[in-house]
Amino acid sequence: MSLIRRVARQNQTMLMKTGSYYLIHICVAALVAYAVTGNLWASLTLSLLEPTVQAVAFFFHEKAWDRAGRRAARQSATASPSGSPAIQGV
Repeated sequence: MSLIRRVARQNQTMLMKTGSYYLIHICVAALVAYAVTGNLWASLTLSLLEPTVQAVAFFFHEKAWDRAGRRAARQSATASPSGSPAIQGV
């Protein structure tokens, strides 16, 4: 199986969330750019460029937060048996 298919399958929910965010962002960016420039072509260009970069950044942002959440869960699982976090350095 190709790497792209495996990554897409493993991150299906995150990719769908990223896609919906991308579409909303394009619509908002197009409206704002048109309101500022009054130029349809400029607003379409700006509304496609900036959200595309943001969508890629958002995907990796979500991956980082997901990884941080898993790390925190592992750390809390290794806390002291009493349920309170172990005191380090004492």
